Amino acid sequence: MRKGILALAIAALAGGAWWWQQGRLAKPLTPDDLAARLSVPLPAPDGPLAVYHLGHSLVGRDMPAMLAQMAGHEHASQLGWGSSLKDHWTGNVAGFETENAHPKHRPATEALDSGDYPVVVLTEMVELRDAISYHDSARHLALWAAAARKARPDVRLYLYETWHRLDDAEGWLERIDRDGARYWHGTLLAGAMAQDGVGEIYVIPGGPVMAAAVRAIEAGQVPGLTRREDLFARDAAGLPDTIHFNDVGAYLMALTHYAVIYQKSPEGLPQPTTRADGSPVTPLAPPTALALQRIVWDTVSGYALTGLSKG
Repeated sequence: MRKGILALAIAALAGGAWWWQQGRLAKPLTPDDLAARLSVPLPAPDGPLAVYHLGHSLVGRDMPAMLAQMAGHEHASQLGWGSSLKDHWTGNVAGFETENAHPKHRPATEALDSGDYPVVVLTEMVELRDAISYHDSARHLALWAAAARKARPDVRLYLYETWHRLDDAEGWLERIDRDGARYWHGTLLAGAMAQDGVGEIYVIPGGPVMAAAVRAIEAGQVPGLTRREDLFARDAAGLPDTIHFNDVGAYLMALTHYAVIYQKSPEGLPQPTTRADGSPVTPLAPPTALALQRIVWDTVSGYALTGLSKG
């Protein structure tokens, strides 16, 4: 894996990524410049697109498998335990052997070099402020994006915007509401997209969809769900997991990816039936699934940075 990463870095330098060689980034885009660049929509796909996911447990194995069942596309991934984009770039990925012991793993440098994936979804670690302060997030988002774009100039790049722990001292909903503009977009995207060779990186708004779903659930608008913890897993002792989704949350995030990537409402999609390991997904009652599908589309279609065509 490290040989592949070294080769990728050398190729980036040879291709003109001087910001990496010189150890500095170009000045980040202003909010207006970022909005202007991402206001240019991507053309809607006319069929399934192979997707590569780079990230950690808020991607997981099951969510991409659910998405693939919805869309009928091929997919592959590289995951780690809370891993940052820098960790993946340097090859220091905690839990690498465990998290990638499945048939859909493909090493990230190999996958991006191949040009096999018209869609690449990149995911930064959380706590996001730590990623920015200690893992040079904008630089490494730019490096991965430039590598994907160099191998395949027409690649559709996305940043999967996630969330923090339910017990965050600043408030879970409050941080989702604020962190998009100040960190996900204002720091990561604005910094990365200012660099040569990166191009546009659109947003899959996972956190905002989670927040919209929680607000609807707690307002009694989602049949069968009553509280935010209904989207999250429980540990072996039955205690709530404050950050990792369960089957319902994975389904919600798969719907979100589908709506953004395929620029279609997920309303009416059949529910996925199996997890990545082939075990059955816990089914949702049809009214519950329909309510979540509508929340996803309402959120995604109103979100400015997703690349959706407005026609």
